[in-house]
Amino acid sequence: MELNTGLSKVWLGFLFFLLASPCSFGRFIVEKNSLTVSSPDKIKGTYDSAIGNFGIPQYGGSMGGFVVYPKENQKGCREFDDFGISFKSKPGALPTFLLVDRGDCFFALKVWNAQKAGASAVLVADDVEEALITMDQPQEDGSSAKYIENITIPSALIEKSFGEKLKKELNSGEIVNVNLDWREAVPHPDDRVEYELWTNSNDECGVKCDMLLEFVKDFRGAAQILEKGGYTQFTPHYITWYCPQAFTLSRQCKSQCINHGRYCAPDPEQDFSTGYDGKDVVIENLRQLCVFRVANESKKPWVWWDYVTDFQIRCPMKEKRYNKDCADGVIKSLGLDGKKIEKCMGDPNADSENPVLKEEQDAQVGKGSRGDVTILPTIVINNRQYRGKLEKGAVLKAICAGFEETTEPAVCLSSDVETNECLENNGGCWQDKVANITACKDTFRGRVCECPLVDGVQFKGDGYSHCEVSGPGRCKINNGGCWHESQHGHTFSACLDVDGGKCQCPQGFKGDGVKSCVDIDECKEKKACQCPECSCKNTWGSYECSCSGDLLYIRDHDTCISKSGTEVRSAWTAVWVIIIGLAMAAGGAYLVYKYRLRSYMDSEIRAIMAQYMPLESQPEVPNHVSDERA
Repeated sequence: MELNTGLSKVWLGFLFFLLASPCSFGRFIVEKNSLTVSSPDKIKGTYDSAIGNFGIPQYGGSMGGFVVYPKENQKGCREFDDFGISFKSKPGALPTFLLVDRGDCFFALKVWNAQKAGASAVLVADDVEEALITMDQPQEDGSSAKYIENITIPSALIEKSFGEKLKKELNSGEIVNVNLDWREAVPHPDDRVEYELWTNSNDECGVKCDMLLEFVKDFRGAAQILEKGGYTQFTPHYITWYCPQAFTLSRQCKSQCINHGRYCAPDPEQDFSTGYDGKDVVIENLRQLCVFRVANESKKPWVWWDYVTDFQIRCPMKEKRYNKDCADGVIKSLGLDGKKIEKCMGDPNADSENPVLKEEQDAQVGKGSRGDVTILPTIVINNRQYRGKLEKGAVLKAICAGFEETTEPAVCLSSDVETNECLENNGGCWQDKVANITACKDTFRGRVCECPLVDGVQFKGDGYSHCEVSGPGRCKINNGGCWHESQHGHTFSACLDVDGGKCQCPQGFKGDGVKSCVDIDECKEKKACQCPECSCKNTWGSYECSCSGDLLYIRDHDTCISKSGTEVRSAWTAVWVIIIGLAMAAGGAYLVYKYRLRSYMDSEIRAIMAQYMPLESQPEVPNHVSDERA
């Protein structure tokens, strides 16, 4: 059956969404956070509120403040400056939670106007009694895209009955203090956060596509750090629809779908007669899914981020390079196995199920605490759909909220997710302005006041009113809080890095060692130069003694001696050293001579005696006289 060629693109998209999508029979779950009223007592308690799908919810943290309901512009559809109204908090005051009514304009516009007027958060009271819904952002056009992108404060929808209670108390002059709590908005069942990104390879869908492409490029680094460290398990997903059975042979379904109408995507340019077709998007979505599967098999799932980022840059639709050849070039440059990816993708023309895309359609249906995925893009963290701005810092904060407190990785404590509460009044924490040291530390859960570790030296204290250096090396930091001063090229310090550290004035000074050390006048106090011939001169931190005439001062003995006497004694000492040395040399020479003489005489005597007396080793000489007599 051939569709009428005049069938509008809007109607076809409507058919895909309502008739074809398996999600149309599922459920959309509203992600909530806790809103607690601490005063007045009449309405004290905890109430549900639905997190807005824009702005930056404080995932993992909480925010306290007081509620304000304007007398004019109560729906917040106009700028509050037009009425001369401002909600900026004065220094030291609690943040302002602006209460506005639903109706007459987009939710996002109400929040944007409140933010510009200085509100810290927005509560939108429903105008009918119904179950809470998610405040979504409008389809961006040129006018709304700018302010939606710049919304940074959190917002929540509250039930009509609760809104009426708040207004009643405010009208009676009561101060209504509330606290928004996002700490349980993301569960943390174990030490690893599992999250998904439901995305699309299409780059021609306007502002939302541009926002998605920018997010993928910016978030790649943080995502790869988390994945390589084993802190997270990431999975990409792609929304697909199928064509109603009655229209599978139509030209529209053939151009927007693969596998005989089983997997479809809307036309990128919303124009069936030009540019790329929806089936081109489905094929690239399938390729990116298979890139992830092949990379995951090689234990490098984070390569998906590299492929998607590089494909966006190298193969854009605008330059007519959104095709297989360009994709193969990216795959080759990343060292991926192209044959495995082709095998994973299968045949898009086959009249049969594609197992990869079939899994994606099944995954769109909500299970357990997670609702259906119907909004593109969507991020799911620990099986809860993320609500808020699609921006690196905001998403990273939400992922980090999935970790138990104190178990989050270092990337969660980086400047990307800091709350910047320390910028105002130092967050109420201790600080040393002279040494530029503070106990205030921004985290994604809010600021904490902890005595810091500086250059290996630990400060100890409560972090709010008191921190002091402790342990070895304390004197390196602001001189350990002790007195120190420099004069005339000399520096003295009262800091002693021993026995846990203490402040003690150095020798030549007296005082408490903390606030002051005063130079001691040794001359005035007669602690030096007491010999009759001595004269004393005090210097900073020390003293100098001198002697009159040719006398020389000996400090160790506090006495003066004659320079000439010293010189004579030194000369005689040198003479005696020479004489003793010569005597020792002569004695040594005499002993050598005597020893050599004795050795020579002994050898001569032995030679003479050998001529007259046979040695014992020689045989007896025959006695001829005795023989003749016999």
